[in-house]
Amino acid sequence: METLLNTKQVNEAIREIVKQIKSDIPAHTDIAIIGIRSRGEILAQRLNTTLKGHFSGRLLSGTLDITLYRDDLNEPKETQLAVRSTEIDFDITDKLILLVDDVLHTGRSVRAAMDALTDFGRPRLMRLAVLVDRGHHEYPICADYVGIKTEVDQSRSVHVHFTETDKEDRVTIE
Repeated sequence: METLLNTKQVNEAIREIVKQIKSDIPAHTDIAIIGIRSRGEILAQRLNTTLKGHFSGRLLSGTLDITLYRDDLNEPKETQLAVRSTEIDFDITDKLILLVDDVLHTGRSVRAAMDALTDFGRPRLMRLAVLVDRGHHEYPICADYVGIKTEVDQSRSVHVHFTETDKEDRVTIE
């Protein structure tokens, strides 16, 4: 196991994402921050907390479970997938959606999230924020706001650890 980001670097990467968002989205904008379960949800909560003082418009938040929208549901699994709740208690129609995930790899999770969101309405605009863009995209999907961009060999996995679930902030490569 190799450490890609330590605690200090994770916090710097999150600050970089916030800086990019603030420079791109006007402060008077109504924005809905929606995190993809499970690590995207934690990152979204942190972004929401940090951005509260910046946006004078409404700042909404939600969590999205993409399990049933995955394109690999019919493939054999070693473990059974658990469907968890989606918590979006507002209409996303005509909203600026900031979709948040921890790692962008193939783009399949983001595609599934976009499919899931269209079941809730038609956003005016959708932007993507990720902590780590590890390359090797299989879909033409790229993040608008990125904490760190790196190339990680296809045979290796990138794991994001947050204090809320793992007792420390860290990104590792296995």
